[in-house]
This record gives sequence, structure tokens and C-alpha cells, in this order.
Amino acid sequence: MIYKDEYPSALLEEAVDQLSSLPGIGRKTALRLALHILKQPQENVNHFGESFIKMRRDIKYCKRCNMVSDTDVCSICSDSHRDNSLICVVESLRDLLSIESTGEYRGKYFVLGGIISPMDGIGPDDLPISQLEKIIAEGNVKEVIMAIATSIEGETTSFYLYKILSKYQIKLSTIARGVGFGDDLEYTDRLTLGKSIANRQPIQI
Repeated sequence: MIYKDEYPSALLEEAVDQLSSLPGIGRKTALRLALHILKQPQENVNHFGESFIKMRRDIKYCKRCNMVSDTDVCSICSDSHRDNSLICVVESLRDLLSIESTGEYRGKYFVLGGIISPMDGIGPDDLPISQLEKIIAEGNVKEVIMAIATSIEGETTSFYLYKILSKYQIKLSTIARGVGFGDDLEYTDRLTLGKSIANRQPIQI
């Protein structure tokens, strides 16, 4: 086993440092990845690095739903075959992709980009809730589904959204409890998540 101060190259050590800064990547895995990259043709490595630089530089966020996109309005929001009267509110892009993978949902989305968490210094004003409210105020939305993780913070966020949106004449629902309390949506299997969306329940406070 090679420890941090035993790397034969400062360049290799820096690469390992950068790779191990990624979520879920330890130093042993980072070293294995760095050595794999080192064996690749220069052209492949250039393309690999440039793809991340280009993504970070050029990627956009949909002006309507906040999903990552190559254009100002994402492919889901611009899809005329999606149901404009239905909005599914999610915490993150990962949750959106998890729901999309079920094939059970054909409405639009709204990505909060986080949830209310006083412990982390995140309050309602730190989330784009006013943007969501503006969309609903346009009058085309008939139902909003709260597809937010069933943690304490997630429940707090759903409750806050309910209080804000309850003044509009729309249906407010939440995913069915096939998703256990505290479960992250991205780790929930497709069948369970799909059924939770299909069997959503009205929010009761």
C-alpha cells in the first residue's frame, strides 16, 4: 500500500488528491483511477478532461424548472407532449432522473436545489420558492406533487411549500409511502418509486 507521502510523483499525488475529493472516492480508488488514466492514449485523456471543463463552463440551468440543460429551456419543459398542468417538485437533479427512469410520470418538474435545513443554514429564502409560486400563479397548473425525501428536513420543506401554495386553487399531493421515512429518492428502486408517484396522496396537515 502506498501512503500519501510515498507517491513516486508529485503529479500523481496531485491527481489522486483531486480524484479523492469526489464523493464516494477514497484514496485507494483514486490511485487506481489515476493509474488507469495514466495508461490511456493522450488524445483520450485530453477529451476526458475537456468534457468536464466544457460541462462546467457551458452548461445552463433551465429558466423555468432549474434542471441542467444545454439550452435556456430544458427538453422536458419544452416538450409539448408533457402535461403542463402537473408539476413534480424535487430536491435535486438526481431525484428528477430517478423519477424519469420509472416511466410513470409525464408531467413537468421543478428542482429546488436543496431543502430547508436550519442546521446547515438553509432557509426558505435560499430556495427558488418564489420562482415556483410564479409558475403556479400563471394559472395553468392543477396539481403539485411534493416528491421530496421523507426526512425531517424534507417534511419541513413540504410543509412550508404546502402553506405557501395552499392559497392557490390547485391539488397538493405527496408521493405514497412506498418510500420509507428517511429514504433518499435516488436510492429507491424504480418500481417502488414509480408506484409511489402513481399512487400519490393528497397532503394532509
